[in-house]
Amino acid sequence: MFQGYQTVEDMIGKFNPKAETVETTTFGMGCFWGPEAMFGSLPGVLRTRVGFAGGTSPNPTYRHMGDHTETVEIDYDPAVISYEEILREFWLNHYPNRGNYKGRQYISLLRYRGDGQKEAIDGVKSEMAEKLGEPIETDIAAFENFTPADERHQKYYLKRYPNTLAQLQDLYPKPEHMIDSTFAARLNGFVKGYGKLQGLKSEIASWNIDEENKEILLNKLETIKW
Repeated sequence: MFQGYQTVEDMIGKFNPKAETVETTTFGMGCFWGPEAMFGSLPGVLRTRVGFAGGTSPNPTYRHMGDHTETVEIDYDPAVISYEEILREFWLNHYPNRGNYKGRQYISLLRYRGDGQKEAIDGVKSEMAEKLGEPIETDIAAFENFTPADERHQKYYLKRYPNTLAQLQDLYPKPEHMIDSTFAARLNGFVKGYGKLQGLKSEIASWNIDEENKEILLNKLETIKW
């Protein structure tokens, strides 16, 4: 499996669909495990990672978060999925006005990068407020910082299937290798109940990666035991 690749990271990158432009955005929607699975299932989303953002406390961790919020950060291909589509998924999949339960840990939070994302937020926010029937209270501001959570929180739902992880070890010798993997993001969404296996196969068949690597992923889907 590793023949022809200088590093594990190089190998993993060969399995990720390529994009001419990659954009990043950061959301808080409550506990970060579910949103990572949901966004990781979407075609056009390239990478997902969970962590902490929105606060000023230094070195936040899961046990000592300070004034930060649990967040999911995604890299996406705007040629496949627009920021407006991502924003609609964000607001349609959580209640943004639930108050500061447990301080800021679980608030609705959105951190944008650049004027283009800010303009999109203004437009979609008005649309979603009309659907909700009340003003949206999401904490919205320009991006400042993001601290990744420990590896054990990344791709959380996939890691609840130890037998599956063992079958993925040829692709990901260590669990942390899954963090930047599009394939792992899709599997994490799949085991959480997002999407169907046939749909995932069809998407992978359309990825702009080498045919040999595409076949490796498709064969893995055919043979994996859940």
